[in-house]
Amino acid sequence: MSLPPDLILDLHIQPRASRDEIAGYHGGRLKIRITAPPVDGKANQHLIGFLAEVFGVPKRNVELLAGESGREKRVRIARPARLPGILQP
Repeated sequence: MSLPPDLILDLHIQPRASRDEIAGYHGGRLKIRITAPPVDGKANQHLIGFLAEVFGVPKRNVELLAGESGREKRVRIARPARLPGILQP
């Protein structure tokens, strides 16, 4: 399977969760639970690190496109090395 050069994801974020995980879908968006609190951009930075790990890319390849201050976010993953099971065809 060949991976796309860029992947755009619409996300629903749940901060202050008990663990970092992809939790399925919520309202047509991929639901991500993260442990970081939504304070001073900490949740966004934590999310970027989590997504970089999941997709096997450096943090610089994860870009927050929209939703900096809300739970609904749009991100771009540049040149993902792998896809999590929930996104595989």
